[in-house]
Amino acid sequence: MNGHHAVLINDQQEARHFLEDIGSTEMGVGYMIPKAVFKCIKLINIPARSANLIKQEMLSKGGEAAVEKNAVNSEGSTDVLLLGTLKQYRLLIEKLRLQPFGLKAIAVELDDILSALEIRSWDMQLANGRSLKVGEKTLIMGILNVTPDSFSDGGRFFDPKQAIEHALEMSADGADIIDIGGASSRPNSTMADEDEELKRILPVIKGLAPHNITLSVDTFRARVADAALAEGVHIINDIGSLKMDPDLLTVLCKWQSPVVIMHNRLQLKNEPPYDDVISNIIADLQQIMRTAAAAGLAPEKIIIDPGLGFVQTAEQNLLILKRLQDFRSLGRPILIGLSRKRFIGSTLNLEVDDRLEGSLAGAVIGIMNGANIVRVHDVKETKRAALMTDAVRMTNG
Repeated sequence: MNGHHAVLINDQQEARHFLEDIGSTEMGVGYMIPKAVFKCIKLINIPARSANLIKQEMLSKGGEAAVEKNAVNSEGSTDVLLLGTLKQYRLLIEKLRLQPFGLKAIAVELDDILSALEIRSWDMQLANGRSLKVGEKTLIMGILNVTPDSFSDGGRFFDPKQAIEHALEMSADGADIIDIGGASSRPNSTMADEDEELKRILPVIKGLAPHNITLSVDTFRARVADAALAEGVHIINDIGSLKMDPDLLTVLCKWQSPVVIMHNRLQLKNEPPYDDVISNIIADLQQIMRTAAAAGLAPEKIIIDPGLGFVQTAEQNLLILKRLQDFRSLGRPILIGLSRKRFIGSTLNLEVDDRLEGSLAGAVIGIMNGANIVRVHDVKETKRAALMTDAVRMTNG
């Protein structure tokens, strides 16, 4: 037995490890790294004329490109699937920068995507003078619902004293962030108004502020976010994609607060159905990031959440989890929130209080596929699962 086997290389750091491990020279390592990393990149809705030029250029560099079968004779548009090594992409980008028909912009996007895929960690500057290292380990965001009607733990921590005690317990169990929510977004619920939301969360924030805990508030409302940030909160977690309250972005810019932008079409009106769920979600998140940047909130303040549980079907949620690596193209930390959610229940045919194993399995899969932050109810169990997953994920080789 000789032990021949395939080696799957995800990025340049892994390529360097394998090349150095077999004893290549430093010059050889530098030369071969761009050839050792192979990537597939999907371009969406490219005019046929431009798509054919991209295909021709990629083929000339030794890579591959797939377009719609009638694109050669079409006046319409087509998606393009590019397949190649980093070296081939670099040659392609150099050539596209010299071309007309919008290809310069595509060259920039390709360069941005490839750069984003190499990012492993971020040092995020939070509101109120705090910072957070993201990517060095999986961060656990503990859910603190101070509501009477949340789908899983509604009413358990409605009393501020109990909520504060539970937050401190989650922190002791390994939570890196405590996410405080005062208005339930569960299906078919009646959401609390602003005054009630503030009444619920402010005593809890004040009680936790003296402790050395990173605090997040789960709200889409500008007034609530502003009051929470004034009391010392560090992050806003917005289920509304910066769309449910148009003034929220102004507040975020005022405080220069990081925000979790969660993809969400269920809570928003007049949103089109998905035709390609992964591409559609990425496009939506890209647009939100552009809107935020134009208003004065830099990409460095953005954490993305693909919205598990907020797309239409269980199958779509499972696909997002499977394809979570695709969201690394955005170059920002990825948060997932799947704890005890309905698609886990429908997959396993289990009620909400019996979904721990499914939630842990989803968290592990998510971490292996690129999640940096996991939002959970069961902190101790998830922390242990994340530590084990990180140990595997970060092992060289």
